Amino acid sequence: MKIFQREQRSLFGEILDWMLTPLLLLWPVSLVLTWLVAQGIAGKPFDRALEYNVAALAQLVTVNQNKAQFVLPLPARELLRADDTDTVYYQVLGTSGEYLNGEKNLPLPPEDERLAPGEVRIRDDEFRGMAIKVAYTWVKLDVPNSKPALVQVAETMDKRALLATEIVKGVMLPQFVILPLAVLLVWLALVQAIKPLNHLEERIRARSPDDLSPLDAQAVPIEVVPLVSSVNDLLMRLKDSIATQKRFLADAAHQLKTPLAGLRMQADLAQREGANAEDLKQSLRQIGRSSIRATHTVNQLLALARAESSGTAMSQQPCNLVRLTMDVIRDCVPRAMDKHIDIGYEGAEQGSDDTVLMGNPTLLKEMVRNLMDNAINYTPSNADKPGMITARILKDPFSKVLVLQVEDSGPGIPPVERELVFQPFYRVLGTEADGSGLGLPIVLEIARQHNASVSIEDSRPGQSPPGTCFTVRFAQSD
Repeated sequence: MKIFQREQRSLFGEILDWMLTPLLLLWPVSLVLTWLVAQGIAGKPFDRALEYNVAALAQLVTVNQNKAQFVLPLPARELLRADDTDTVYYQVLGTSGEYLNGEKNLPLPPEDERLAPGEVRIRDDEFRGMAIKVAYTWVKLDVPNSKPALVQVAETMDKRALLATEIVKGVMLPQFVILPLAVLLVWLALVQAIKPLNHLEERIRARSPDDLSPLDAQAVPIEVVPLVSSVNDLLMRLKDSIATQKRFLADAAHQLKTPLAGLRMQADLAQREGANAEDLKQSLRQIGRSSIRATHTVNQLLALARAESSGTAMSQQPCNLVRLTMDVIRDCVPRAMDKHIDIGYEGAEQGSDDTVLMGNPTLLKEMVRNLMDNAINYTPSNADKPGMITARILKDPFSKVLVLQVEDSGPGIPPVERELVFQPFYRVLGTEADGSGLGLPIVLEIARQHNASVSIEDSRPGQSPPGTCFTVRFAQSD
């Protein structure tokens, strides 16, 4: 039951509903219980009066010549006289059940009931179509071989009902004043209790857009502390994210500034006075290399942004990792041949069902391509001493882990820098290969999107150069 219905849920309204609904539902129950209790309370004094009257009349039953007789004096008649509300009846029967005095047709007690002489009981009965309360007792007389005499006093129930009604009125009527007052007090108490939330809202609204400092959890009720802690955690993660984005934009601007400055410088050199045809061609070649570098950096930035923005909305489908890897290797063959690099594949066959995983084929292909490009860029090679790059797809039948490996015969990555190479724009010192420093961050982000891990090891431990082996492990279930 909802007393206050709203289109949008309100904490204030929810608490008010749960407090007032039981209160309003229990009020009719309280009315019924009060009526029942009032009936019992109202009947007790009248029951005691009936018991007193029965005891008084029992003392008037005497024996005369071995026969029971009953004489009602005038004061007793005045005592039993009916008042303005109820009617009082009495009946006296002798030792043989003969009528002695009172109402002849007054209902008799149950035949199977036998009371000890002098014991008074009260029962509910009906007389002349009216409900009555009857008090009765058996009087033991000194008559040989005789039964006790019966004395009964009955009274209608109007006074009892009237008194019960007055009791209910006296109890319930004040509640008509108390109930609205209780509702008002509950309302005011909730308004006061919810003020800390309003103050918290005001403090949040008063903050500047760039203020991401944690909220003060000590200034709120203890029930709201978990919510404030969660908001603080979100603010810290948002702060870190914004800082990362700012750093990324600054690094991206710096990386783009270098090739663009080269383009401008070569254009100025080409336009200088006295430049001959050879100088012009050299400038054009430099302009071409700078434009290629700028284009590659922009493409890598777009690829990283695309990988980071995929999130949970990434479309997935069954992907054969061997087929994707083979496609990337075919695309990389011309570049590898230009550098005299021996590029190859080994491991699972292309038609194997064990190499199928759920993922995004475009992102997976981008991940493999960046690993291959990284290996080609950083693997020294010439016609006399060609470098080697090997891609592998392996499947562990026990752990159900699908593994992608790309290893090369390059100079390797020192252990202290293996975590740093996954940061955007970071490049290992001492390398002269062209690159944007974004390939491995793209690999890491795409692996994360597919619940995979990336690790770096030496491909030829103990040899010089040690080479590098990148391993991507995809956790895969049946």
